[in-house]
Amino acid sequence: MSASKSVFSKVVKFMEVFLIIIFTLLVFDVLFQVFSRYVLKASFSWTEELARFSLIWMSILGAAYLNAKREHLSMDFLYSKFSDKTKKKVSILIEVFIFLFALIVMVIGGFNLVYTTLHLGQLSGTLRIPLGYIYAILPVSGLLIMWFSIIHMTQISKNQITD
Repeated sequence: MSASKSVFSKVVKFMEVFLIIIFTLLVFDVLFQVFSRYVLKASFSWTEELARFSLIWMSILGAAYLNAKREHLSMDFLYSKFSDKTKKKVSILIEVFIFLFALIVMVIGGFNLVYTTLHLGQLSGTLRIPLGYIYAILPVSGLLIMWFSIIHMTQISKNQITD
């Protein structure tokens, strides 16, 4: 296994563990919220905010994880009718579009969002966490998606990925 594959595998494994932790936190948070409302007859507003932030992180980081595994949603009806040579070109083009989307929307837009919310000092309503920290998952996931797209393009060009 080459060094780049080793790093790739370790990053993907770390993402798996981190996503499991976020999901576990989300489940326990929601269970506590339900328990407190129906058994304790008390409502804790921080549980809803924590659930929302956990879901944001899990969704956006999960999208990067699925991109790494090449298990993202795709409609391949037309793609399956192409020749192998055309499939290779289309696959690289798709990775270029994914890379550009991640760069423009997630990284540039995400850094702008993080900078703006941190600069303005915006805090979450209940937990009082700077919103820039919550939004930071956007550029981080964007950078990961860009890196994964570069790896995928390299593998496609070397015929190491077959669709």
